[in-house]
Amino acid sequence: MLELSWPWFLILLPLPFIMYFLPKAKPKGDGIWWGNTEQLVDHQDGKAIPKRPTLRYAFLLTSWILLIFAMTRPVWLGEPTKVTPSGRDLLIALDLSGSMQVSDMALNDQPANRLEAAKSVLSDFIQERRGDRIGIIVFGSKAYLQAPLSFDTKTINQLVQEAQIGFAGEQTAIGDAIGLGIKRLEDKPSDKKVLILMTDGANTAGRVQPQQAAAFAASQHVKIHTIGIGADSMIIQSFFGPKAINPSSDLDETLLKNIAAQTGGKYFRAKSTEDLQAIYQTLDALEPTPAEDIWQRPLTSLFHWLGLGSILFLGLALLASKQLVWNKNVLRKLTSRKGGQA
Repeated sequence: MLELSWPWFLILLPLPFIMYFLPKAKPKGDGIWWGNTEQLVDHQDGKAIPKRPTLRYAFLLTSWILLIFAMTRPVWLGEPTKVTPSGRDLLIALDLSGSMQVSDMALNDQPANRLEAAKSVLSDFIQERRGDRIGIIVFGSKAYLQAPLSFDTKTINQLVQEAQIGFAGEQTAIGDAIGLGIKRLEDKPSDKKVLILMTDGANTAGRVQPQQAAAFAASQHVKIHTIGIGADSMIIQSFFGPKAINPSSDLDETLLKNIAAQTGGKYFRAKSTEDLQAIYQTLDALEPTPAEDIWQRPLTSLFHWLGLGSILFLGLALLASKQLVWNKNVLRKLTSRKGGQA
């Protein structure tokens, strides 16, 4: 669909025709005036005087029409497209410390370590967050930004799958991970800043204490949901045979609960892959994505194309004028030579 932004410029369109049909002023003096030179004939050689250069006029007229339509600022309205409005700025802090390699989870009825289970559930969660900007923080002995906030959930998901245990060190810097999350969210709207912190241990490294980081997060209106991952019991083979142990004995649940409570978030305990899936379904409900989509029609400006076309036809008109002058000069030279030979 074509739309003209300034249609009133179209009143200038018939201006060349008005100028053409206006009465022409007669020259002063003793010269002979003839209104239509096309009717004049050179009786000496019986040849008519060359007619008006109609091709040049056609080029000039086309250039004028294109120029006027360019001045109206035409735009082409494309087909309506669905655009999902912006939702939350959601950062996910994923623990990559050495303890995440404990295989107390299961995927497809097969043993899996904690990181593999977390990746599997995170993949589905990220793909469902349409309209949210998602970023990934990985932490171990130090905290690093794995992926900045982005709507590109496909790339974010790929970066999550590429994360490996030990990338950030063997220990657990929970305070540093929260501090980095606050820094990445500091310029965002206060009602849309969410950090999901997933860990299986206690704070054993870093320069920032988790409680101090949580207090600062609360002052910056950053909501932190915490997830403690790890089974309560696990059977291992010892020298004396099978033995039941608690692989999550190092998990500091008290700290994670305090962080969540202090920032207005929730604490969740994930003892299995199914627990993780249920937790992220709950987070979907707690932090909903935009419900309604916005329909927009893309606008494509045609101004520059019409302007270039006008310049092109003006150039062709100038070339046609030069060609006409050249033809007249050649004709004059040929006529003078014939007259001399006679």
